[in-house]
Amino acid sequence: MKKIILVFTVMLTAFNHTTLMAQEKIKQTAGRTVLGDFAPKFAELNDDVLFGEAVWNDSTLSLHDRSMVTISILLGKGLIDSSFRSHLEMGKRHGITRREIAALLTQAAFYAGWPNAWAGFRVAKEVWADPTDATTEKERFQQEMIFPIGEPNTAYAKYFQGESYLARISDSQIPFSNVTFEPRCRNNWHIHKATKGGGQMLVGVAGRGWYQEEGKPAQEILPGTVIHIPANVKHWHGAASDSWFAHLAFEIPGENTSNEWLESVTDEEYDKLQK
Repeated sequence: MKKIILVFTVMLTAFNHTTLMAQEKIKQTAGRTVLGDFAPKFAELNDDVLFGEAVWNDSTLSLHDRSMVTISILLGKGLIDSSFRSHLEMGKRHGITRREIAALLTQAAFYAGWPNAWAGFRVAKEVWADPTDATTEKERFQQEMIFPIGEPNTAYAKYFQGESYLARISDSQIPFSNVTFEPRCRNNWHIHKATKGGGQMLVGVAGRGWYQEEGKPAQEILPGTVIHIPANVKHWHGAASDSWFAHLAFEIPGENTSNEWLESVTDEEYDKLQK
């Protein structure tokens, strides 16, 4: 029966939850277990009302959607505690995928606060990590970060040395993507041109990489490192020789913006950084 319910939940997600179907019943006993003797009325309301027929078992919303709503609210209130983890684990059981939780936390960051989102990602990364499923270096690297690696970056492949991958995270407000580089992969020297504003911001997500502006020493990028790239500055970025690497790339709005792709970073230039 549980397998059938899981299939229904997955189908519900795939069809954007437009089809109504049976869902698993939530049965909660934590209230009575923890507070039954101390606050029996509160325990009853928790177990029989909140997690009973009145709320969680009301079929108007799927369990998947209720988990998404609850996680969003807890994040917005800054309650990144054991209850937050419990609801993440419950949400995972209800069919929330890594991609969905990453999208939820990314959007919530703009409303609930960046620090709350970072704290949420740290917990979500643990809940959705399953190293036994990773068999290749790429798959193992995916387990290190909550954002998806995405698809091969074929549209810009001619401007990269080595394999890179692109996952568009947001197309609204401030557009940004997660860019993943295999070891030694780097993009060509390039310039983000603009007559006003413009430029780019990078935020290290996982692994180790490099950023370099023309005429300046290279900077190491680690998870959490923030790189501000002004418009009209020649630069490149990519992975270290011994590590996969991923960063978020934020496109800064500006006037008359364009990208100018230039020459590749030679092996001689690149290898100097590895010593």
